[in-house]
Amino acid sequence: MVAISFKPTQTAKKLLSVLRERDRDVLTRRYGLGPDVEKMTLEAIGEVYGITRERVRQVENFALGSIKKSEIFSKEQVALEDLRVLISSLGGVVGERDLLEYISKNEDVQNNVTFLMVLGDSFSKKKECKHFKHRWVVDEEISQTVEESLKALYENLSDDDLISEGEMIASFLDHLKDISEKYKNEEILKRWLALSKTVAKNPLDEWGIATSPNINARGIRDYAFLVIRDHGSPMHFTEVSKAVSSLFKKKAHIATCHNELIKDKRFVLVGRGLYALSEWGYEGGVVKDVIRKIIEKVGPMTKDEIIEKVLKERYVKANTVVVNLQDIDRFKKDEAGRYSLR
Repeated sequence: MVAISFKPTQTAKKLLSVLRERDRDVLTRRYGLGPDVEKMTLEAIGEVYGITRERVRQVENFALGSIKKSEIFSKEQVALEDLRVLISSLGGVVGERDLLEYISKNEDVQNNVTFLMVLGDSFSKKKECKHFKHRWVVDEEISQTVEESLKALYENLSDDDLISEGEMIASFLDHLKDISEKYKNEEILKRWLALSKTVAKNPLDEWGIATSPNINARGIRDYAFLVIRDHGSPMHFTEVSKAVSSLFKKKAHIATCHNELIKDKRFVLVGRGLYALSEWGYEGGVVKDVIRKIIEKVGPMTKDEIIEKVLKERYVKANTVVVNLQDIDRFKKDEAGRYSLR
């Protein structure tokens, strides 16, 4: 685990000390380097000094340039090299939030690290766009490869896809052609995946398209779907309610949960209060409807054959199937004991 060997706040103070008071104050406000860690906009700083935002930008650029020309800046190159080595060890390109929180949870320290990277020639900040989050780069070639691979990964997903983290990492590696072995590290690959705004994971560590309800769950129905899918077999609505509250820390009243399951075609009632997913092959309807669909598909069948197939569709007693077969308006029995539709 690589760590920096210097104190960012102290290093930044040394560098700021070469500036005139106003220039130092502008940078301090702009990057949140003082007691107030809130970063100020160009407009806000302009209001303090009674100057335009463009004039503030000029002061900022001049002040940064002055620092970079100073003798102290030359002496502090060791600190900047420390940062470069750290980012390289994290993958050469890393999300801004991930990087700063890796270094420190303290916002003051984070602001000073950002300021140092703005000054360093080794660092390039890429702004957030529709595909990617804010990120810092020390290896442009790696950055381009990662971004192209993440785009390809997204394009191969459908809205309904839910992929385990292991499968997602393996698929990502398939797109990372000729990547150095030193980067084929699970932690680095996860950091790279986290750069994307188009693919993401849900609280169950399943990956898919970020805007999909399977990933960006927005209501009880979406949470219930993930719970039942993760469970892998039908669940009673009371169990679903408890699981949603436990896994997602969302209030899921039992009655509300039941009502939402009834309304959504993704769920099929397969027993008394038991719900399965339609994607598992279950179809809606009462037991008689299930019998009818089975006979329509397979043709005449014996009582035992029908019972066996119905019990794969519904959690009911065998006798319930027998009782429904007695409906002479729907079913008829031939001399060989096989049932067909009337």
